[in-house]
Amino acid sequence: MFITEQELELHRIVVSKTYEPGALDDKGAEFRQVGPLNLEAVAELVGSEIHIRGKLSTRLKVCCDRCLADVELPIDRQFDLFYRPLATIAVEEEIKIPEDELEVGFYPESGIPLDDVVTEQVILAVPMKVVCQPDCLGLCPTCRVNRNIEKCQCLAAPSGSPFVLLKGE
Repeated sequence: MFITEQELELHRIVVSKTYEPGALDDKGAEFRQVGPLNLEAVAELVGSEIHIRGKLSTRLKVCCDRCLADVELPIDRQFDLFYRPLATIAVEEEIKIPEDELEVGFYPESGIPLDDVVTEQVILAVPMKVVCQPDCLGLCPTCRVNRNIEKCQCLAAPSGSPFVLLKGE
């Protein structure tokens, strides 16, 4: 679905849509959608800005940052976005953007692809660090065994900097 200023001048757009796993381009993000993504959204024209607000929910499969195990992550996110026409910004000069406008996006004259907005919101909903459990022990730095599943047979951790191997001496 494509949201245009011309259509919003006629009426607001109400969207209730379900995206099946794999329907959206994840833009190379390191997760996989494992459940349907349910979207409820409303797009309106406010002055010259397109205002999109709504809610999405789905389930993602991501990798634990400590032990690399798969983690299923429920996503339930509300969003409230404003977009201005790209032509309203000065392309050739540097300008300081006021703090109250840092959350405003820009769109080309053609409009905004709703799928891109949804994908962006899913990516933003994934935490910076994902762990399978708060007390995840991670991988052994020497033998790479998952210490949540089995006990590592390595002797004491090597002393000194772990970066000494990169030095090449």
